[in-house]
Amino acid sequence: MRPIRFPSFDRYIGIDYSGAETPTSSLKGLRVYLADRTPPPVEVPPPPSPRKYWTRRGIGEWLVDRLAEDQPTLVGLDHGFSFPLRYFKKHRLPLDWPAFLDDFQRHWPTDQDHTRVDFVREGVCGNGAARSGNPHWRRVTEVRARATKSVFHFDVQGSVAKSTHAGIPWLRHLRRRATGRVHFWPFDGWEIPAGFSVVAEVYPSLWSRSFASEGRTADQHDAYSVAEWMRRADRDGSLADFFNPGLTPDERPVARIEGWILGVT
Repeated sequence: MRPIRFPSFDRYIGIDYSGAETPTSSLKGLRVYLADRTPPPVEVPPPPSPRKYWTRRGIGEWLVDRLAEDQPTLVGLDHGFSFPLRYFKKHRLPLDWPAFLDDFQRHWPTDQDHTRVDFVREGVCGNGAARSGNPHWRRVTEVRARATKSVFHFDVQGSVAKSTHAGIPWLRHLRRRATGRVHFWPFDGWEIPAGFSVVAEVYPSLWSRSFASEGRTADQHDAYSVAEWMRRADRDGSLADFFNPGLTPDERPVARIEGWILGVT
């Protein structure tokens, strides 16, 4: 495998993700910013329609199209991509991320029309009770990042639980539909083949204070900050180190299952 070179991407997409309402709901909290190598990120509006804002389904389909194009693209999504190892052990699941995606979507079908995360939590649809976790469980990357909350910590300020439970089925959708050369990091490996696009988990709070808001809303600024940090890190070569975080021999295989937040060292 030829190692990735820097700058290695042609485009950088930062997405501020919302787990509210249904996959077809137009949500102010869904924002997309895109940058090429040189100019700063600009906001990408949803396709023309009566809806003012993006929907999760719309973003999923838009990303499928972008990842099919012959332009190596780095996509940063701000929700968890997987769960703590204790979840896998509790539910006796194989330590295999694609199998996890299939199993999760069967129990939490939050990619289906008219389905909200709260509907599954309340037992209206799906079977969330059979695939639950403890809010005290945290992934290695969350412990390392310190400020992040557990992917099972619902209904608190700064929670990523709802967006994670809403977003994971769309990762499955992307993985099944993307026809280009796409690497889901780090599940497909820590090293990225040259010329591949990458989909990675991000945490905007790592970088949002580093950039002036310039009139953007909090959601817009989070998406902007993700795209701009990735663009700058790729240009100055530091992105290579972030794709290879310092982990112990015991932590590294765990993180291949739990996932890792890009930018956490």
